[in-house]
Amino acid sequence: MPDFKKILHTIYEKTKQLSDTGRVATYIPELACVPEDKFGICLLDIEKESYQIGDFDERFSVQSISKVLTLAMAMGLIGEKIWDRVDVEPSGDPFNHLSLLEQENGIPRNPLINAGAIVIADILVSELKNPKKEFLEFVHKVSGDTSISYDEKVAHSEKATGFKNYAAANLLKSYGNLKNDVIKVLDFYFYQCSLSMSCSQLCNTFYLFINRGKCLKNYDFLTVSQVKRINAIMLTCGFYDEAGEFAFEVGLPGKSGVGGGIVALLPRKFCVAVWSPGLNPKGNSTRGMAALERLTTLSDLSIF
Repeated sequence: MPDFKKILHTIYEKTKQLSDTGRVATYIPELACVPEDKFGICLLDIEKESYQIGDFDERFSVQSISKVLTLAMAMGLIGEKIWDRVDVEPSGDPFNHLSLLEQENGIPRNPLINAGAIVIADILVSELKNPKKEFLEFVHKVSGDTSISYDEKVAHSEKATGFKNYAAANLLKSYGNLKNDVIKVLDFYFYQCSLSMSCSQLCNTFYLFINRGKCLKNYDFLTVSQVKRINAIMLTCGFYDEAGEFAFEVGLPGKSGVGGGIVALLPRKFCVAVWSPGLNPKGNSTRGMAALERLTTLSDLSIF
């Protein structure tokens, strides 16, 4: 394996000097309070060796990164039936656009855009007695860390400003692709997005996606086939209308969030999480994208 400690140090110093580090998301008011200069990286390899630098242990709102975890939980519960209600194609649109949803009769393009994740949230609301509690317990089990929690301020901030998500949920409901009450589904959806984790906690959680469905403690959560499908969706759909650019520049499955976090992975090799809250115009972390491009270039490791 490459010298990840040396590589991360080089990446951190080079990327920290970027002249344009993006802009912090402001459409969720609570996210606008995060200092722009925060920057952390953590890498966890398949042998469970961890390498970190910067603000790797500071918690932040993972936002859309949580969609991979709700998808994993839903797949574990109902398996292939998920694909009756959500597709697996890249959207080519920003994460919160609704035009394709209407054109395609209420079937979201994939489970990692907002409309698709709302359908997954609806599935979990149907399957679980207490979705918020049971999803958090699922994250605790996968990560081996019971300290992970929701950020109540972020959840309330999203509820107060998530007008396009209300629109998407009602549109899904009008096509019969939302089985539960809109407010109940969105309450869970807003909370899942408010999940607060650090780069190191994200790496621990996403270890099962590099380890054929087994978590750090070697418990089975997903089948090999399910992990393969989730990783494929992350590669093609994990960065909304910048997924092609990420595959081109970085060459890893991954998922971003507007809190400035990015998780990426190479199956059977490593998982890496980067956090820098300044976003590019597509809504992805500016420093995070640059850091991950440097990582696969310097390590000569990608799926390609």
